[in-house]
Order: sequence, then structure tokens, then C-alpha cells
Amino acid sequence: MDILKAITDELKGQIKEGIFEGANIVLYTDNEYFFKEGEGKIRELVDKFKKRIELRADQKILKDKEFVENVIKEIVPPEAEVSNIIFDVQRSVVIIEAKKPGLVIGKKGLLLDEIKKRTLWVPVVRRSPAIQSKITENIRAVLYANNTYRRRFLNKVGTKIYSNWSTEKSNSWVRISFLGSGRQVGRSALLLHTPNSKVLLDCGIDVAAQGSEKFPQLDVPEFDLSQLDAVIISHAHLDHVGLLPYLYKMGYRGPVYMTEPTRDIAALISLDFIGVAYKQAVEPLFSSKDVKEMVKHSICLNYGEVTDITPDIRITFYNSGHVLGSAMVHINIGNGAHNLLYTGDYKYGRTRLLDPAHTNFPRLESIITESTYGAKEDVLPSRKVSESTLLELIKKTIERGGKVLIPELGLGRAQETMLIIEDAIKQGLLDKIPVYIDGMIWDINAIHTAYPDFLGGNIRSKIFQDNNPFTSDIFKRVGSPQERKEVIEGGPCVVLATSGMLVGGASVEYFREFAPNPKNSIIFVCYQGVGSLGRQVQEGLKQTKMIVEGHEETVDINLEVHTIPGLTAHAGRNEILNFFNRLKPKPKRIIINHGELSKSLDLASTLYRSQRAETNVPRNLEVLRLK
Repeated sequence: MDILKAITDELKGQIKEGIFEGANIVLYTDNEYFFKEGEGKIRELVDKFKKRIELRADQKILKDKEFVENVIKEIVPPEAEVSNIIFDVQRSVVIIEAKKPGLVIGKKGLLLDEIKKRTLWVPVVRRSPAIQSKITENIRAVLYANNTYRRRFLNKVGTKIYSNWSTEKSNSWVRISFLGSGRQVGRSALLLHTPNSKVLLDCGIDVAAQGSEKFPQLDVPEFDLSQLDAVIISHAHLDHVGLLPYLYKMGYRGPVYMTEPTRDIAALISLDFIGVAYKQAVEPLFSSKDVKEMVKHSICLNYGEVTDITPDIRITFYNSGHVLGSAMVHINIGNGAHNLLYTGDYKYGRTRLLDPAHTNFPRLESIITESTYGAKEDVLPSRKVSESTLLELIKKTIERGGKVLIPELGLGRAQETMLIIEDAIKQGLLDKIPVYIDGMIWDINAIHTAYPDFLGGNIRSKIFQDNNPFTSDIFKRVGSPQERKEVIEGGPCVVLATSGMLVGGASVEYFREFAPNPKNSIIFVCYQGVGSLGRQVQEGLKQTKMIVEGHEETVDINLEVHTIPGLTAHAGRNEILNFFNRLKPKPKRIIINHGELSKSLDLASTLYRSQRAETNVPRNLEVLRLK
């Protein structure tokens, strides 16, 4: 079935051109009357074909940019604080960035409708970030600078999706190959294949490993970059997205599906990854050019948005509660012949930053779940107890004249710690002490303020009401080596710095300086990978060799070492079991990955008994047939 021809045939004489934007269908008309009055007919087609169809004006009838800007200024109240107006000419779209987007939209979208009818441009509203984000600005610049290429690319993706598209249920086989994250934490990469499709779920690295163990095992017969139809990224931690730009370096030019925050943060941490490699005098795996290619080929989805990605695979993202923009991926294969949920990393508990992971899905036969904290001993303390412990340790260290280092994952974990400290100081539970933010945390904070709709209700409300904790004067940004030196030489303070496992980044520099002094403390609040310096310190390392100004020095580790597992952004043992108890519908098969061997096996045994489902704990390079 030629779906584009079938749709345009229904609108003969009204449509100048019909193209694909990925799985969506865009119709361009040069008939001004039909553009203004044809929405009813478009809704009929949406109901008939069950696809997202959008009507836009052909460039020939668009009003000029100056006129459009004047109309926007006339219609939108000044209180909306419009900060930017961007014209995406190739798509007949005008992007309006404003501090208060609700005032641009108007009641029931009335203001947007008026802008659309008077200018013939399709208005899209974006929230201006409370903290300026260069990475977000650069990403948007890349997308708009390449909008002609993007138009062709998205049309090519759609053409491929619908080339063999059918509404019939398929009885074909479905297999999944574990190229990474089997019985380990790190280098997540799973290849989903059917007779019609090959899709990669995540493409990460293991930052704590050495040599080839750092990367997914892509040198297998079933993985052929030229035959890869799509990549799906669950979230922007390096162990899930770190190798993605490398695929583009090696020639991949297909789509990568993720949420908008994940795209922005993935670009940021990829550029940081390049910077860290240069600092360590190591040739980076990829360049900024490859990161740009990743951005150019991204297709971003919101939670709950359903889209076809190949002729026989349809996906929907759901909140996973792990970090900003993180998604569980529901995968409908062969028009419902098999339904798979790939959880990525998830948190089934409300945090200061996010709502708990989603648990209700349309259909479900198989699930792939993480097991980072899946063992019996991984019953985590409550958030309340964990937060109290953190504050108590900070107080004690400051009182004895010491400094506190909290190595952080720049995404998610750092923001959670900031919210805890900011709230404690506001409530008088903690004195107003210097809290320094180093590494890429600040830039990721900015991205949080650009996408508040992906955050939990409480923090979202604060950002909307101009009570943004991330812009509090409690936090001081460290932006240069000189400022870092002043923190190291200064008095008692708290330092939040990346990386979270003491593998490169600012946290290693602070650790080297803080480690010899017994008055200081290091507090681990996130998972420490096997082989990382953080894991070694956690397990009692008393001395290590580190590079200082180009030469090796022995560093004594005398500072207090503490771990607070209850602050992790992963689901603990009880949360995982509660997630499965509340999961609807119940899967027939549970596949466990992303956990150390003992934890994965322990969780599999428990879920087999409690859920009465088949459980598997695949090794890397294993292939499982799902159907």
C-alpha cells in the first residue's frame, strides 16, 4: 500500500506535495483557504489511516518574516517574555521561545491558532531555559542550519518505514543479541532483529573497564552497520550512549530515537568525553563532527508518543524515573505479534527530581529489566533516612574544618543532591556553607530548566513559579583551573564534581588534593563500576598512584569514605519487586541484564518464583529468540 498516494488522492487539487517526517506525514498546500479551513478533512484522514498527518502551507504562500514577527508581537502579551523567534523555512514552521509559553499558546490554543491563520506559518512554542545553555543553542543551530538535509533525511526515513508497511499481524521470528550489559553494568547494546528489521537498543561504553572490554561487541556477524535500520537510546548516561557518535564516524546515517533532553545531554557528554580524552593524552574515539552527525540524525519523541520506526516495529517511550528524559521503550513488533519492554535504567520510587517509573502498558509478552541493585542485600534505606545521613556527614565534616567531595554523575544524581542541599539550607537543617559545582553539572542543570515538562510535578511547579532551585545563590560554579585552585586552598566546603566513579574529570583532581587529609570526607551516592578508582576507594584502598603535572605521584588516602546507596537513581531490590508486582499486563518472559552476575542471578531466581514467568540471564554474545 502506497500510504502517501492514498492520502493525497483523497485531497486531489488541494495538496501540492506530500512528504514523510519520519513516520509522520506532512501535506503542503498552496491553497490558503484550504490551509485555514481544512483541519476537519485532515482529522478524517487521521481517523481512517491511523497515522499522524499534519497540514502546512507551501513556501509560496507564507507571509514574510518581518510581518510574522510583528503579528507575534501584536498577539502575544509582553508578560510571556518572548526571547527568540526562529524560522524553519523548509518546514514552514516558526519557533517561538518564551519564558512563559502558556501565555503564547493562549486559552485552548487560541493565540497559536490566530498566529497560524494570519501568518500561514505553523507556530511551535518552546520554553526559554532559566539558565542559558550553549549546548542547547548549538544543537538547535545544527538542526536549523541543516534543515534542507533534515527534510530529505526524514522523508527518506519515512519512505523506508512505509516501503514494506502492512496492517497485518506478522508470524515471523524475533531475536535479540546481547552485545553488551549481559551479566555486567556498562556498555549497554542490544540488537533486536526480525526478518525485516535490525534495531540497536542503546550503544554505551564501560568507563571503568580497560581495552576491548570497554566497548560493546559489535564485531559479530549479525551486526552490520549498513543494514542497521535504527538506534534507540533510553537515556544519556555514558554506559548507554557513549559509543553512539562512533557509529556515525563509521558511516551510519540512519535515525536515532530518543527524547529531546536525552539528545541535548548526549551531545554534551559526548563533547566532554572528547575533552577528557585530550586531557589524558589519548586519541578520542570520535570528533565533534561525529557528534553533529548524531544530532542531525536524531528523531525526538515525547512520552506516550507512538511511532513506527521500521515496517514491522513501532515504539512508545514512557517515563523510567531514572534521569531527565530517560525512557522505558515499549516495542510493538509485527503489528502486535510480540510486545517487548526494554526498561533501560529505572527508578520505581518518587524522588525530588522525577516521578516513579511507568507500570501500565498496552500489551506485554517479554521484558528486559536492569538489575544493578537486584541482590537480596540491595534492600536500600528509605530516601528520608538516606538524606538525613548525607546531611549529617556533611555537618560533621564541616564542623571539624574539613571539605566534602561528592563525586557525581553529571546527569540526574548531581541535580538530586543539589535539591537535597538547597532544601536543607532553606529549612535551616544545614548552615549556609559554600557549595561548589564543577564539571559539566552546570550545563546539565541548564538543560533541566529547558525541559521542565520531563521533571516531577513538585520541581516542575517551582521552575514555572520562578522559584528555580538550580539558580539558587547557594551554589557557586567553578569554571576555571584558577577557581578550582581557590576551592582546594580555601576553607570548609562541599564540592559536587564529575565523574561519579572518579574516572577522569574534575572529581579526580579534587580527590587527589583532598585524599591525604583525615578531616575531609568523600561521599559516594551513585554506583561505582567494577575496576573504577571510586570502587577501589569504596572497598578500602589506602594508597594510589596518580599523575600530577605530568609525573606520577603516590597519594595517601586518609579522608573518611562513606557510601549512601539509598540515594541511587536506580531501583533497589524492593523497588524492582514492587515494579513487577504492579506491572500490567504480566509478561510471560523476564530477561535480566545490566547487573553484576550474582545480582542478576539472584533477581532472576526471585522473579521466577514470584512472577511465575520464564527468566533468563543472558551472557554477552548470547542470542535469545523471543518469538
